[in-house]
Formats: sequence, C-alpha cells, structure tokens
Amino acid sequence: MNDITIRIATLADTDTIAAFNVAMAAETEGIHLDLAVVRSGVRRVLVDPQRGRYYLAERDNACVAQLLITREWSDWRDDWFWWIQSVYVQPEVRHTGVYRTLHEYVAHKAHQTPGVCGLRLYVDRRNTAAIQVYRQLGMKTTNYELMQLSWDNPEADDQPDTTA
Repeated sequence: MNDITIRIATLADTDTIAAFNVAMAAETEGIHLDLAVVRSGVRRVLVDPQRGRYYLAERDNACVAQLLITREWSDWRDDWFWWIQSVYVQPEVRHTGVYRTLHEYVAHKAHQTPGVCGLRLYVDRRNTAAIQVYRQLGMKTTNYELMQLSWDNPEADDQPDTTA
C-alpha cells in the first residue's frame, strides 16, 4: 500500500473529520449526529492535543480514512493505553488495505512511544465486519464489558443487552 500516506490532522481537516464521524455513526449504529456538535468536538481535539490526535490516511491527495487516538492512564501498568476511536474508511476504498496501513502505522507509533503499554478500542458488537478486521490485525476480545451513563443523550444508554 505504498500509495497511502498517513498524517496527523490539522484544523483544515475539521469538516472532513466531522463528516466522516457523522457518516460512521449513521452507518454502524443508526445514530444521526448533529453535525455542528460533532464539528465543535472535532475542533476541540485539533486545537488541544491533550484531548487526542486524529490520524488520516490519504490516497491521491484525498483523505480516505481516519482514526482518533485518545489516552487512558493505567495505574495497574503505570503506563498509558492508546484508545482507537472514530474509525472511518470511505466505502469505495474498503478492503484495499487502507485501514490496515493506518492501523499498523498507529500501532508502530504506539509501540515506539515510551510510556505506552498497548492499544484498545471498543466496537459495536453488531459490527461483525469491523470485529473481523480488528482480529485480523491482532486485537483480542477482553473480559471487560463497556458500561456508560450519559447526561447528554440518555437514550444512547438503552442499548439492548445481547449477552444474555
């Protein structure tokens, strides 16, 4: 995949990232996000690297995929986990190695960064295609269950329990 370049997003990428996030939520979870709110959230990350960092995959000078890295402190390991979030690959370039290139770039960067002990992500358990991709890239299911309590969108907490 030598025709793919990876770079860190800048403020100029705000609209592209926000549009990708809205498309991803609609496609994978059937959630319709407010573009203005998402744009504001993306902008906050781009102006404050402590919140996270977007990595973009480009082909022919066009952004075709993204992911966001945020950090979680592990007191058990005395190190940071990098969380992969906001993954999106444009439909027309899926299954061409774009996400693999992006993921492997970030995984290598994490592995080479002192104080980072691993990568984590969460994925909707109904998104079997994404789960298969992540497993092919060496990621494993853990014994942790994701739980949440939201103030901004309590309906989002009412997802059916499919573990029973």
